[in-house]
Amino acid sequence: MKADFQIGKNGITDNFLETLKIYFTKNRSARISILKSAGREDKKKYVKEILDSLGKTYTTKVIGFVIVVKKWRRDMRE
Repeated sequence: MKADFQIGKNGITDNFLETLKIYFTKNRSARISILKSAGREDKKKYVKEILDSLGKTYTTKVIGFVIVVKKWRRDMRE
């Protein structure tokens, strides 16, 4: 399956987060690929930044260098 978004050398920008929020108005899950130029050792930092910006109704799963973000109907995190 192909990734919906990619994190490149600029990392996570405000524009990336806005686009992700708009994407979740019509979709329930997204796959985000981390490119080599983004610095793959920063996976946990990217996950934390994405979850902080989206809110408590979202969860993530990291599979290799792909972050899968899922939207739920109710709060799933503290």
